[in-house]
Amino acid sequence: MVLHVDEHLHQVIQTYGTGTYLLLFVIVFCETGLVVTPFLPGDSLLFAVGAFCARGSLDLVTAMVVLTAAGILGDSVNYWIGARVGPAVFQRKGSKIFRPEYLERTHHFYEKYGAKTIVLARFVPIVRTFAPFVAGIGRMSYAKFLAYNVIGALVWVGLLVPAGYFFGNIPVVRQNFEIAILVIIVVSVLPVVIELVRHRRRPVAGRPASSADAG
Repeated sequence: MVLHVDEHLHQVIQTYGTGTYLLLFVIVFCETGLVVTPFLPGDSLLFAVGAFCARGSLDLVTAMVVLTAAGILGDSVNYWIGARVGPAVFQRKGSKIFRPEYLERTHHFYEKYGAKTIVLARFVPIVRTFAPFVAGIGRMSYAKFLAYNVIGALVWVGLLVPAGYFFGNIPVVRQNFEIAILVIIVVSVLPVVIELVRHRRRPVAGRPASSADAG
């Protein structure tokens, strides 16, 4: 669905018409608001929406308002779930969704960027889903969280949807839409990959030399 989001979106628009806005709202709301659905399309969907707005299939202003509202409400719900549930869900052994490394990775983002994580995380898959959850666990002031939440949603939607609007229908991009989406996914995931590589190399770099190494 992520790689062929343009095909799926085209079919949805043809089938549901204006009901597409509701579906877009639900997808973005779930992707940002529920920690069990980080696999849903985010960046790629926004880019595709912009491209279809340029074709006249969707209204640009309506789409941006719907997506921004979904992002803000999703993060807010995620925050309150984190505040209510707390870290208990991460104590379950063998969970493939509530993995401790996801929590640690998001904590690292908070340590490095502070409250700005709420804005920056919008562009990083997985962290985007877990950042508001961790903010709730950490009892960040909701007023402060909401301010960064709104800014983050405005910047996220305000960059990716217009990017799709202006570049999504360039002949070379439209003819190779899957490649364009793949590039967006790679660019979005790249910060996480870099951080994982750095994280894996730290223990090796800090490991004391063995007697064999010394000899």
